[in-house]
Amino acid sequence: MTQTIAHFVFTLSGAGNLVQALRKAGRKDQVVTTWHDLNIGPIDPSDPSARKIWLEKELGRTEPEDRAPSERDWHDARFPDHRKIVWLSRRSAHEYCGFLNWLWQWGDAPFDILDLSEILISPSPERGPPRLPVLAPCLAYLRDDSIRLNRLWDLATPLPRNRREQYLEVWRQLISENAPLRVIENGILVSAEASYFDSQLMQLITDDWQRVSRIIGMAMASELDDEIISIDFEWLKQRLMLLVERGQLEILEKRSREEMHLGQVRLARPR
Repeated sequence: MTQTIAHFVFTLSGAGNLVQALRKAGRKDQVVTTWHDLNIGPIDPSDPSARKIWLEKELGRTEPEDRAPSERDWHDARFPDHRKIVWLSRRSAHEYCGFLNWLWQWGDAPFDILDLSEILISPSPERGPPRLPVLAPCLAYLRDDSIRLNRLWDLATPLPRNRREQYLEVWRQLISENAPLRVIENGILVSAEASYFDSQLMQLITDDWQRVSRIIGMAMASELDDEIISIDFEWLKQRLMLLVERGQLEILEKRSREEMHLGQVRLARPR
């Protein structure tokens, strides 16, 4: 009898892509989503209220409550006899942080891991002429057809003990630093200051009016060229608003936080 599988993923869009791929393949596997944006904001588990206050202040965002007291106990009760597969990409700060936090709570219970970081994906032949395989930055950026045709779930393997300890040490260090951001630099997940992306944004802004959403899109696209994803759209929008408030940028008309992406900005002119 085939063992039932539960997949654990760390973005909503990644979960949607995987569900579509599984159903098209005729599979009834369960998909569990944990989607905290832990690449942004404080992450010290001993002070969860600080994270809540920080997110509300900086982004006007609230998060779902954590399942207390034990993520492992909750999953074991829901999926007692399932094989558990965890999807990870070390090219996505969001997915990487989500996985590390999940592992921190999971304890020593066994599971299999599917690390997409170095896996080459063959594009779907249904979407144009044959193309060379490419790296997928993360599950959220994979089409469901690519997941299905490459049968990625077959690549999951148990996580070795030494690798598990290495991952836990990374998260332990990041928790101790408790920085505003976590980003990927030279393939390594590191802490960063809130202003980390400001210089990149300023390089994209000119003396001409440009829509905020366009500037953010170019910043995010530049990271994709390097096949990594560290940037959050809402965070960049907030940083642009802050640069306007500091007088480094001019905005064509005042916008609320929610509508900032619809505004147009340019470099501030000498007065």
